Amino acid sequence: MFKKDLSINFLGVHFENPFLLSSSPVGNCYEMCAKSLDVGWGGVVFKTIGFFQPSEVSPRFTELRKENTPFIGFKNMEQIAEHPLEENLKALRDLKNNYPNKVIIASIMGANEKEWEDLAKLVTEAGADMIECNFSCPQMTSHEMGSDVGQNPALVKKYCQAVKRGSSLPVLAKMTPNIGHMTEPALAALEGGADGIAAINTVKSITDIDLDKLIGLPIVNGKSSVSGYSGKAVKPIALRFLHELKTNSKTKNAPISGMGGIETWEDALEFILMGASTLQVTTAIMQYGYRIVEDLISGLSYYMEEKNIDKLEDLVGKAIDNIIPAEDLDRSYIVYPKFDSDHCVHCGRCYISCYDGGHQALLWDQENRKISLDKERCVGCHLCATVCPTQCISKGEIVFKDGKNHDSNKIIL
Repeated sequence: MFKKDLSINFLGVHFENPFLLSSSPVGNCYEMCAKSLDVGWGGVVFKTIGFFQPSEVSPRFTELRKENTPFIGFKNMEQIAEHPLEENLKALRDLKNNYPNKVIIASIMGANEKEWEDLAKLVTEAGADMIECNFSCPQMTSHEMGSDVGQNPALVKKYCQAVKRGSSLPVLAKMTPNIGHMTEPALAALEGGADGIAAINTVKSITDIDLDKLIGLPIVNGKSSVSGYSGKAVKPIALRFLHELKTNSKTKNAPISGMGGIETWEDALEFILMGASTLQVTTAIMQYGYRIVEDLISGLSYYMEEKNIDKLEDLVGKAIDNIIPAEDLDRSYIVYPKFDSDHCVHCGRCYISCYDGGHQALLWDQENRKISLDKERCVGCHLCATVCPTQCISKGEIVFKDGKNHDSNKIIL
C-alpha cells in the first residue's frame, strides 16, 4: 500500500493520520478499538460514556436503499455505551497503555453540570488524550442528554465550562445537525472553553414505513421512533455545516473534526477541503470492516503525490472560498449539453426527464430512437446528464446570454 506522510497536529495532539473511529458502535469496547488501531487507524473516539447505562431495543438498525444499490443511508437507534462506567474507563486506560502513540479520545455525556465535570476528571485520570462532549445524540431516552442539549446554546456553554473545570485536556464539542444554524451552539461551546468542534452527528429521521404493518422501521414490538440517520446520504448536510462554521467570522478559526457520510478517500478529502483536520468514520466500517482505512490512507496518499502536496494541513479548507452566496454566482452564460452518440443506448431517459421534469428541450426521433437538442428551449440545467444511465451527456458549447462574443475559455466548469 502506497503511503505518504498524513500526520497532522490537531488541538496540540499529534495524529499519525487523520482517520478515527467515531463515537459509535464501531468503538464500543477495548477489543474493537485495539483491532482498529492494529490495522492503521490514527486514533479512536471511544463510544460515548456516562453515568447513565442504557437498555437498548432490538432490532435497532435499518437502512435506506435506492433500487439495487447498497444502502445510502443508515438509521441507528442505539444510545451511549451500554457497558458499566468502570469497564469503559478501564478500556480507555488499557488502550492508552497499550497504544501510546495512538490518539485516544473519550466521548462523554452527562445529565447535569456535576456529571459533566466528574466525567471529565475520570477520563483524564484514565489517560485520554482528548475529550469530546456529545451534545448531539438524537435518540437518548432522557431529554437532559443528547441533541436536546445541543440545541440549547446556554446549556452547551455551561456544560463546556463544567468539563474545563474537570480537565485540562483539549475539548471538542460535538454538534447536532438538527438545528437551523450550527454556529449558535458552536459559538456557545467555544465561549464555554471548548477548543474545537466535531460535526456532524446523526440527523433525526424516519427512514421507511412497513406498508403492510403501517409501522416505521425498525419495528420494536409493533412501534418505532425517530432516531439518527447517517451514512453516505448525510454527507451533503455535513459539508454544508462545515462550510457554515468556517465562513462565520466568530467560528471560522475553530479546529474541526469532521464526520457524516465518509466512505471513500474522496469523501474524506472533501471534508478536509471544507475545513476538517481530522475525520471520524462509522458506517463505512460497518459495511467494509476496519481495513477500509487502508483504502482511505492509500487514496489520499496517491492524491497528494499526484498534486505534489507534502503536508496534509496544506489541504485543509482549500475549497471553502469557492462556495459563495447564490446571488454572487455568474449567471451570464448557458452551457449546452453535448451528446455522445457512440455511447448512447437510446433509452430515452433524458427525453422523458427533460419533457416531464425540465424544459421540453430535447427532441425524440421515435423511428431512429435518437435525441437532438432544441437550443431555443434549453436552459442548460443538465438534468438530462444527471439521469443518463451511460453518462454519455457532457458539458458542451458555452453561449453568453447577451449575444456577444466573450472568451469562453475563461469559464471554469
